[in-house]
Amino acid sequence: MSSKLSTFICQNCGSETSQYFGKCLNCNSWNSIVEEIKIKRSKYQDPKDIKNSKKSIPFNEISSKKISRFTSGFKEIDRVLGGGIVPGSVVLLGGEPGIGKSTIVLQSAGKISLNEKVLYVTAEESLEQVKIRWERLNQNSNELKIFAETNLTLIMEEIKSVNPSFAIIDSIQAIHNHEMESSPGSVSQVRACSSELQNLAKNNNIALLIIGHVTKDGALAGPKTLEHLVDVVINFEGDKVSSHRLLRSIKNRFGSTFEIGIFEMLEKGLVEVKNPSSIFTNKENISGVTTTITNEGSRPFAVDIQALVNKTFYSNPRRTTTGISINRLHQILAVIEKHLGIKLSEFDCYIATGGGFEINDPSSDLGVAISILSSLKNLPPLASTSFIGELGLSGQVRKSNNLRTKIEEAVRMGIKNIVVPKLEEELNNNFQNLINIKEISNIKEAVDYSLSE
Repeated sequence: MSSKLSTFICQNCGSETSQYFGKCLNCNSWNSIVEEIKIKRSKYQDPKDIKNSKKSIPFNEISSKKISRFTSGFKEIDRVLGGGIVPGSVVLLGGEPGIGKSTIVLQSAGKISLNEKVLYVTAEESLEQVKIRWERLNQNSNELKIFAETNLTLIMEEIKSVNPSFAIIDSIQAIHNHEMESSPGSVSQVRACSSELQNLAKNNNIALLIIGHVTKDGALAGPKTLEHLVDVVINFEGDKVSSHRLLRSIKNRFGSTFEIGIFEMLEKGLVEVKNPSSIFTNKENISGVTTTITNEGSRPFAVDIQALVNKTFYSNPRRTTTGISINRLHQILAVIEKHLGIKLSEFDCYIATGGGFEINDPSSDLGVAISILSSLKNLPPLASTSFIGELGLSGQVRKSNNLRTKIEEAVRMGIKNIVVPKLEEELNNNFQNLINIKEISNIKEAVDYSLSE
């Protein structure tokens, strides 16, 4: 027996209550609670209906097979996914409206369909609209199958019928399960549809890519359980004014997280960027500009850090950052004031990274500090020099992770000098004839070396 009951669900965090509130008690968002009808099913399950009951086994009895992957057609996507697409995996792709999610997925589907069977399910556009984009992208595959539908049951029947190696759902918020009375895009619909599609993909060894919307805060829309459900979560980021796009891995059960892929949006679609460091550096030798090398996942990037320090006209000096945490800037300014005796509280300070690239690696601290002092003194830093090192609160320059790969990237970029924390002798000897390495232990040594008049 089953009966209907009414429940109230927050569309922001997915929490459920038995009555309506104007404000969600869990995430504190206003007017996000919506009434939905649920079907209460009997909890009793006949033991005869349970088939293939499993038992626990020790690790030595588990047979492990090497993961076989197939390429997405883009090396940058393969890098973010950990080496390619894993059969039976579920990937969630999120991004701002108009950033190019459907474009990159359609391009990749066209390349995959040259070797594998691919089904593209469009729930937001008609077949004619997809055909227009296909022709604009100048794709040449005739094997890609397109299916325009929003009903979950019909979509699952089509996937079973075609039995593709790779299936795409564009997008999960537009699909609805007719057995549920809530509207498409609601928390319960997204949760139920995603769960059904995931079970289908796992049972039939089909690689599934789901496109998801984002909220106004930039987070993936729908319940958080959606991100826990899938194997891989990737974000497609970028500025609508700029032509460059970043594909960033947030979660990956088959590879490292926080890997990054870089594309450029052109008239005929997205193109991979072969040398990403060239986007974020101009190799200028002017006051207030330094170069640091940061790691995103396993990949090093050379990024310019720009600083503008100017006498303030306000009682509280302005502190503005682009691409770097504002709290990190406050900490670096405090270290400079304490250990170099320079009173920066009388100056406005503006920091920006090349191309607005978001740096999370603390090894960029030294580059930020030198760029601030370079702008303050109106003196260019040492030419063709990169700065790597985390700045400690006592003024010391701390060791950085993945220092070998960062030095290798500096050599590849043709940088002549690099300022780093104290190195191991073996690492220093490996690069002795390739780049001039200056080892320092504190911020004062770095300033004396790079900003000497």
